Amino acid sequence: MFSQVLLMQVVIAAGVAVLATGLFLAPLSKQLDQEAMRRALAIAETTAQDPQIAEGVLTTPPSRNGPVQEEAERIRRATHAEYIVVLDRNWVRWSHPTASEIGRRVSTDPRNALAGQEVMEIDRGTLGRSARGKVPLYDTDHRIVGAVSVGIAYDSVRARLINAIPGLFAYAGGALAVGALAAWLISRRVQRQTRDLAFSDISALLAEREAMLHGIREGVVALDRGGRIRLLNDEARRLLGIGDEAVGRTPDEALGAGRTTDVLAGRVTGTDLLTVRGHRVLVANRMPTDDGGAVATLRDRTELEQLGRELDSTRGLIDALRAQDHEHANRMHTLLGLLELEMYDDAVEFVGEVVGDHRATAEQVTEKIQDPLLAALLVGKATVAAERGVALWVSERTRLPDRLIDPRGLVTVVGNLVDNALDAVAGTPHARVEVELRAEHRTVVLRVCDTGPGIPEDQRELIFTEGWSTKKPPAHGKRGIGLSLVRRLAERQGGSAAVGGAAGGGAEFTVVLPEALTEPELQPAPPGRSAGTAAVAEEEAR
Repeated sequence: MFSQVLLMQVVIAAGVAVLATGLFLAPLSKQLDQEAMRRALAIAETTAQDPQIAEGVLTTPPSRNGPVQEEAERIRRATHAEYIVVLDRNWVRWSHPTASEIGRRVSTDPRNALAGQEVMEIDRGTLGRSARGKVPLYDTDHRIVGAVSVGIAYDSVRARLINAIPGLFAYAGGALAVGALAAWLISRRVQRQTRDLAFSDISALLAEREAMLHGIREGVVALDRGGRIRLLNDEARRLLGIGDEAVGRTPDEALGAGRTTDVLAGRVTGTDLLTVRGHRVLVANRMPTDDGGAVATLRDRTELEQLGRELDSTRGLIDALRAQDHEHANRMHTLLGLLELEMYDDAVEFVGEVVGDHRATAEQVTEKIQDPLLAALLVGKATVAAERGVALWVSERTRLPDRLIDPRGLVTVVGNLVDNALDAVAGTPHARVEVELRAEHRTVVLRVCDTGPGIPEDQRELIFTEGWSTKKPPAHGKRGIGLSLVRRLAERQGGSAAVGGAAGGGAEFTVVLPEALTEPELQPAPPGRSAGTAAVAEEEAR
């Protein structure tokens, strides 16, 4: 490849040098002809202004020893002209370098000069091809008495041009040498940058790259150093809903304002950033490149939502059933004791109270929280809280539709905050945890309050640091992960997580998740309550 590039560049440099030389020589020849004709005309004008010439034509016959011939030859020798011919109005020569031609008529038509016009031309006469200048000859009364024709041999002009060619080729050779050196340096640099790959190898790599980019099931968007889109693969076009018209434009121009645009433009940074484009939930990552640009990858999370909902519902059901195990055992023991004591009325009343309390709890949660994952989670957490002697309340202001973009992420946030709140109030009198979930257009606001000891003001930022905890770490793991995960999940969605003091004492955690809900018209028809949530409600209704 190196030799091919060098050879091509040398050939190009040589071609340019030859072309430049030819383009220079063509006008030079014309310029030299013009200079020769102007020089011939100037000599003719000088000769015609000599008063001896006009007077000799009027007063003497044409003769090889006459005053006109002598004066014309003197001027010819002084100016190195090829010939100076003086003629009268009858076209008869009065002077000529060849004496035998004196007294004869000229071979070329002098009528324009005899009519008072100046003539410049290149023509062939008795002395061969020459550059000519012809002017009228005036007497003292300014009457035309003849004409003066001066010729400069064209061969002498061509000789000047030929003499100039070696110098021109010397310049052209120098330019070619410089071009060859530059071509060699460029070829060496290209060789290093391409790792000495042949053209066929580079072509194959480009073809493989195109096939890979357009074949993978992940969107790829490449941006140049000016922030303009320079490449989109097929999956990126599908996920973003744009086409080739976006190439060469910035994300703001191609997509409009929004979180997706901010992520692609680099105004929002991080890994695995959640964003929404139309009805699709995307996970975006952006990586800067060495040339000042960036490459962003997009993964579609929309198709995984249904599977995630079912998996998390099953997991929530298992946790709820595990937490209810001891509680049901205690209740069955109590019921067995009442029956053995033959306290049948009290047994019926006890069963009714237990069933009624559980039915009310499940119905209240599912009425306020329409997302099945969160509903199942809170029902399970309520059972765990009751087992630990803590009252778990769902605020009356709670209203959450089933339009969550990332329900699993919100389940993680709510689960961690509720678990921390239960740990904080465990063993305290009148222990209570309150959860509030409300939707504000597309933003979800979560508030978890407890009646525990609260968090000192100087430690309210430290608790979100990974590994920091006031609790003793267990032998099988470590603490200080939950709250750090909560803040990372919130910030990944462009939101925030903060802690303050509750009104009645204790701590109050607030998480704000902007663009956490899809638009109502983009939400697909709800498939109904999941099997896990239905099973919890049915189990508690028995």
